[in-house]
Order: sequence, then structure tokens, then C-alpha cells
Amino acid sequence: MPLMPGAEPYRHDGGEIGVLLCHGFTGSPQSLRPWGEYLAERGLTVSLPLLPGHGTRWQDMQVTGWQDWYAEVDRALGELAGRCSQVFVGGLSMGGTLALRLAARHGALISGLVLVNPSVKADSAKLKAVSVVRHLVPSVAGIASDIALEGGAEVGYDRTPLHAVHSLARFWPVVRASLPQVTQPVLLLHSRVDHVVHPSNSAVVLGSISSTDVTEKVLERSFHVATLDHDAERIFTESYAFIERLSAGAGTSGTAVKGGTAGG
Repeated sequence: MPLMPGAEPYRHDGGEIGVLLCHGFTGSPQSLRPWGEYLAERGLTVSLPLLPGHGTRWQDMQVTGWQDWYAEVDRALGELAGRCSQVFVGGLSMGGTLALRLAARHGALISGLVLVNPSVKADSAKLKAVSVVRHLVPSVAGIASDIALEGGAEVGYDRTPLHAVHSLARFWPVVRASLPQVTQPVLLLHSRVDHVVHPSNSAVVLGSISSTDVTEKVLERSFHVATLDHDAERIFTESYAFIERLSAGAGTSGTAVKGGTAGG
């Protein structure tokens, strides 16, 4: 099955500091590509994988689940760790959920987390009923492109596969239970208005992790896909400053990518 234009995974080999970026549910690497390119231009090694079942057609996602999505980011983390002296993990929405699971399981292998509108719980009665409804209705309207910026668009599915939603709903309690094992420094940025993931998800994360180096930032001008919205540049600059602080600048002075774009 051919990929949707823009859904390709992204990789840049830079310096000794690596960053794994994890995209969201029914989305694609396109939603984080400008962020990845921004970090690559500043000499970082960046890995932005395409999650199984994503980037083609929603029917392909019906036969995948959270174990498949997690296995892919876990593989990418191991690859980065084998090449870099330090690794940071960033994620948008379910990408933030995956990042939290990685942090809980891998401990000191991860030097810090950057979370953008992470999801850890069901926020609606419809979501809570999906275990039954999925056997009757295969999909519902899509959630892509919750963006305040005029003309902003996310490459993602126009339908949301309910078997996959059910798997995500089963993943959330697994992640919530492991939040106390998250001890790494955390930069969490969440939108004040988000039509996909309620901001209370971020409160759950902040109230449950054991990290002592925690920074919370509220994004006033963006909706859910903040990495493609008005606050994108802020996410990029603050995440780079966070990484630079925790890595003491080591390996962040690699050769910049010529002709690249910061995006946003």
C-alpha cells in the first residue's frame, strides 16, 4: 500500500545527541517533520519513525494495536542509543503516551522527555463505549488537523478505526500505572484549547510522574496539533533549549543541514 504524500519517516544523522520523535494516533511523521528538521539543523541526530498501520489507509490500522506502535518506537530508541551518547524522546498526543512508556521502561537510557498534548485517559462516554461499538461500526470521523492556524493541515486519516481506538484505550491504563517510574526531566507543553485530548490529561501526567525537573508550558494560540500551529516555533526553540541544557551542549554543534526549513 503506497504511503500518503508527506507520511514518510524522517531520519537525520547529526551529532552525539539523539532525539526520537513519536507521532500521534492516526497521524504521520508529517506532523512532527518541521520539529525534526529544526533540531537536525542544529546538529542533532533525529529519528522520526512511521508507526505501523499509519500513513497509508485507515483500514491498515485496524489490524494493529498499541504493542505494534510501541515496538516500533522501542526499536528506534535502541537504534539511536547504539549511535548516540545521549537520547531524548519527544512526542505529540499518543506519541507522548509512547514516550512516557519508553521512559518508564528504559530509565537512564533516556535523558529527558518533551511531551506535547499527551494522552493518558478516555475523556468522553463515546470512547468508553468503544469496546462494544467497534464490533458494529468499523470507523468514525477522523480527528486529524485540529489546528487553529488558517491553512494548517495534518497528514492523517479521515476516518478513525475503532479496533485501534480500543487498543489505545487499553494502553492508557498501562501507561498511567507506570507513570511513577518516570524520573527523567520533563518539558510538557499543552494547549489551553484542545478538541482531541483534554488538557486534564497533562494534569494527570504531571501529578503522577516522579520527575523532579519538570517544566510545564501552556500554549495559548494552538489546538491539538500544536507542532503545526501558531506555537510550533515556541515548541521547537524550547525543546532545543531543554535538550541543550541537559546535554551541556555536547554533540549539538554538528553540521547543519543546508537548505532545510524550520517549518511551523
